[in-house]
Amino acid sequence: MQPIKQGQFAIALVCVVLGVMLAVQFRTTQDIRSSIPYQRVEDLSQRLSQTEKERDALIKQVQELKRTSGVEAASKEFELIRMGAGVVPVEGPGIIVTIDDSKRPSKPGENPNLYLIHDDDILKVINELWAAGAEAISINEQRLIASSEIRCAGPTLSVNNSRYSPPYEVRAIGDPTTLENALKMRGGVVETLQFWGIQVAIKKQDIVNVPAYKGAFRFEFAKPVVEGGR
Repeated sequence: MQPIKQGQFAIALVCVVLGVMLAVQFRTTQDIRSSIPYQRVEDLSQRLSQTEKERDALIKQVQELKRTSGVEAASKEFELIRMGAGVVPVEGPGIIVTIDDSKRPSKPGENPNLYLIHDDDILKVINELWAAGAEAISINEQRLIASSEIRCAGPTLSVNNSRYSPPYEVRAIGDPTTLENALKMRGGVVETLQFWGIQVAIKKQDIVNVPAYKGAFRFEFAKPVVEGGR
């Protein structure tokens, strides 16, 4: 009888231990389950914070790119304006035209001035070059702009109020073949000049340098128009 009681006691003790272990395991499982939502919320919060930082960095980068692009665009436009005004030296393909007085003696009774270069001769050459698409032109290192003047001053030629004697060198930037053909067309300016023995030499070049305008700009009557104003 005594051994039976001892066995029952051992079984009861084992049951108690198992019960405690099961209770602890159940509580632990519940604790783990209850902590998962919190962990996920914390993880999502960290991811959201990181995403917001990346978004802010991208926004800043976009703004910087816009600002840089705006500055570059304005800078390019300003440079084009300066080139169009002729205040910066430029280079590019084009032609160099050298024009000199005729070496042919005038015939008796002929006007000797027909064998000399005049301002209207140079103007005809310049106009042909502009019409053929020249983007920049100079005469003897004088850049031609909207206010440039070309006129005879005795036996010399005045360009931008600077006097030069022949030969005259005209530099023009543009398509070399188009510029040359414009001057050499049948019945054109070169053929007319050569009829009187005036010497005209045209040389095409891959790089033609045209200097900047060296004079000053004066506006006494003109003024910029204010947009939206009167």
